Amino acid sequence: MARTADFLVIGGGVAGLSAGAALAPHGKTLVLEAEAHTGFHTSGRSATMFHYALGDALIRALTLASRSTFDDPPEGFTDSPLGMPLPILLHARAEEVALLEAEERALSPFATLEPLDEQGLREICPILRVGEGGAVRGLIDQDTLRIDQHALMQGFTRMLRRANGEVVTEARVVTIKRANGVWTLTSAAGDAFEAPVLVNAAGPWADHVATMAGVRAIGLQPKRRTIITFDAPPEIDTSAMPFTKTVVDELYFAGESGRLFASPMDEVPSDPCDAQPDEYETALAAHRVAERTIVDVRRIHSKWAGLRSFTPDRHPAVGFAPDCDGFFWFAGQGGAGLQTSPALARIVAALVTGGEWPVPAVAASALDPARFRAG
Repeated sequence: MARTADFLVIGGGVAGLSAGAALAPHGKTLVLEAEAHTGFHTSGRSATMFHYALGDALIRALTLASRSTFDDPPEGFTDSPLGMPLPILLHARAEEVALLEAEERALSPFATLEPLDEQGLREICPILRVGEGGAVRGLIDQDTLRIDQHALMQGFTRMLRRANGEVVTEARVVTIKRANGVWTLTSAAGDAFEAPVLVNAAGPWADHVATMAGVRAIGLQPKRRTIITFDAPPEIDTSAMPFTKTVVDELYFAGESGRLFASPMDEVPSDPCDAQPDEYETALAAHRVAERTIVDVRRIHSKWAGLRSFTPDRHPAVGFAPDCDGFFWFAGQGGAGLQTSPALARIVAALVTGGEWPVPAVAASALDPARFRAG
């Protein structure tokens, strides 16, 4: 016999859990996760930063609208801080200064930025290559956070369960059918679930879920990103270093449990999968560290990869499918899923239930999946 609910959510990453937490007060909600635990894929393989040097004005507006949750979480959401202060440093070589100035103009409505000269760069990030061939200008935002991904995910899970919602793990959906206004999903284990509203928060698999449901795909593209960890020079206190990023999307690095982590900011198209680091991107990360810093990566301590999924215009798709009643898209957060999740979850609840629009700075049309219909 099928388990019934008002809302079925496919996907136990930050999208699915946040949507489930926001919907649960409005009706019985079940979040279906294919793996044995939540956050197995993209959400658990993030650099976990809260900052504004990511995406465009829409992503920044969603990030700004989410900040209050990190600063003052809802009662009962968490027993520990959702984020700890960690400044972000943007830096530029001489030929990149114009790009840095453009970034400053783009970020100024969202962040308070402090300009840095070469001396300031050396003081704030002693491993950065500065001067001839290296960085000559920088911007630092002191009001950014390193997100506690576990605390955030557990917070959404708590709010879901508090409203009598449930996470069902090892529930890989294999069939999706709709009849008489009700979705019926069956899992690989043979379990059945029913609800009038289906929320597709399946991350890299979201287009695949839509195809199973007979809904037109939106052209979602998963892209692999690689991260390595390695030893810092023994005299460097990595805990005092900012999250440091090139003004072009080439490299970021920061401290990681006494070591350093770095990413070449790769975006390699991929099929939906359990992403694994590629040797080329691993070597590229080490090479770019050597180019942009004074550190020689002699040994890579660990490496991993995750998928960041993008719609064709790199804006999230949030809204009911234009070609099928009761099918709701929540996909394409790119690399901003953690930091925008509070605002996007409120938007999901408003659109599903007909509630008041919660983020005035963002137009619903900018998120509506119907924008991809013509393409």
